[in-house]
Amino acid sequence: MDMKSGKLRLGDQGVGQGSPEPKVSVRELFWAFLLVGLSGFGGVLPFVRHMLVDKRRWLTPAEFTEVLGLSQLLPGPNVVNISIYVGARFAGATGAAAALLGLMVIPIAIVLCLGAAYTRYGDLPAVANAFRGIASAAAGLVVAMAIKIACPVLRSGRTITIAVLVFVAMVILKVPLVWTLAVMAPVSLIWIWWKTP
Repeated sequence: MDMKSGKLRLGDQGVGQGSPEPKVSVRELFWAFLLVGLSGFGGVLPFVRHMLVDKRRWLTPAEFTEVLGLSQLLPGPNVVNISIYVGARFAGATGAAAALLGLMVIPIAIVLCLGAAYTRYGDLPAVANAFRGIASAAAGLVVAMAIKIACPVLRSGRTITIAVLVFVAMVILKVPLVWTLAVMAPVSLIWIWWKTP
């Protein structure tokens, strides 16, 4: 928590490293996350990153990775946690509420409509094929985003080693996420802290 502004902050690398914090209104937060919620049907995390880092430049790539890491440790969906953090950082509690509302309002309406349509027409082969195509596209987006968020982080032997250990634990050894986090989060924090000059 930044005591002067009363807003949440992560890390010491601000946008542009030394440049002033961007001014973001509650209205901008609502519309930005509304467009993300509308365009990101099937998996909004890649769209959130594109909007925050590439398009609006409210966060640097490293900041987004930090926010995503924090969001994954907290309960609830990652994109919801990110929207609340970003909204609170730039416009306090009102901004958090506006970002969350913008993110959720259209997807909820779409899911309700599609759920009703799927209940009625889900047995048709064309509908089943359409859902398989959507799932494939969503998987591709997630892989592309994983590569983008890994690049700013995996720049030292320590971070690469931690990432490989987590990958081996979860993918090869099939260790549940809860146990992987319970062991690797403290280990990585202690190792990074101990090795930092």
